[in-house]
Amino acid sequence: MTVDELLDPLFLEVTDPALRDLRTLREDLAVTPTPLQPLDRLRDHLGGGPRLWVKRDDLTGLALGGNKTRKLEYLLADARAQRADVLVTVGAGQSNHARQTAAAAARAGLEAVLVLRVPQDATPEYRTSGNILLDRALGAEVVLVEESADDPHPELAAADAVVAQLRADGLRPYLIPTGGSTAIGALGYVESYAEIVAAGTAFTEIVFANGSAGTQAGLLAGRELLADSDRPRIHGVAVSPEADELAAAATAIATETLAFFGRELSEPAVVDDEHAGPAYGALTSGAIEAIRLFGRTEGILLDPVYTGKAAAALLHRIRSGAYTGDEDVLFLHTGGAPALFAHAPALTAAFTA
Repeated sequence: MTVDELLDPLFLEVTDPALRDLRTLREDLAVTPTPLQPLDRLRDHLGGGPRLWVKRDDLTGLALGGNKTRKLEYLLADARAQRADVLVTVGAGQSNHARQTAAAAARAGLEAVLVLRVPQDATPEYRTSGNILLDRALGAEVVLVEESADDPHPELAAADAVVAQLRADGLRPYLIPTGGSTAIGALGYVESYAEIVAAGTAFTEIVFANGSAGTQAGLLAGRELLADSDRPRIHGVAVSPEADELAAAATAIATETLAFFGRELSEPAVVDDEHAGPAYGALTSGAIEAIRLFGRTEGILLDPVYTGKAAAALLHRIRSGAYTGDEDVLFLHTGGAPALFAHAPALTAAFTA
């Protein structure tokens, strides 16, 4: 079946007309379906194991691609329905979501304000390169706020102040939370799950990075909605130490997304907490090895913040015998390569050691 044949009947079940129309009205931002490719050279390098595949959501096409583009298609439709003229979002300084939000706003003819937190000890490369450079190239207003021990997420209050000022100026801001991770945003990953089903390979497990829970929520909801399909394990990998919070958020968002369709979640999200490292954005030896292996066997670029850590989890599971040689395992590549440049000094040292 095609993606439309899988999803169109489901959206007819939505009782709220505004939500039911979101799939029809969603902004055309992403190049989909994204490629599904075998990772045969990586598998050979590892000496066998399960058949490995990658779904290339790093190739969604908008401003160097990434998974947030799928969410933004639905979020932008909701923003237009609310007659918004400014998109405001939050995140870490090197947020891939912020970059894609800036690009989505440019495509839609809207303004964008990005409120981004940076560590006090951030390098000049972190503050000016990678995604921050691209945000500015895309025309977004970038507001950088400093993290502190007392306030590790200063971007949240700062964004509320930005929204209040925009409203006072007579504008209509649409505030998108971290990662676009809402029930509406998760619809983009219901759609991605339908693409996986339509491809026809019965995967045992889907492995991916979980930074703000929305991608995992959408995949969980998609698996529930497409009940006649095979039920792969949805293996989210935490990119920060707050795995329990990420699992709870993914469960809550998936539950809310399924409620649009009158469905319920049958099992809660589970998030792998073994590969995050000591903090969000902290370089880990596992991520560095994964970046090197994917690059040098498959010509695929991972990043040190998200996909490198998720791929480290995949490599660990293969080496520990979590899969048999007769299984198909999918790595969902959620993008993020611009962050390589923001971490250039440390990565250069690792790759040339």
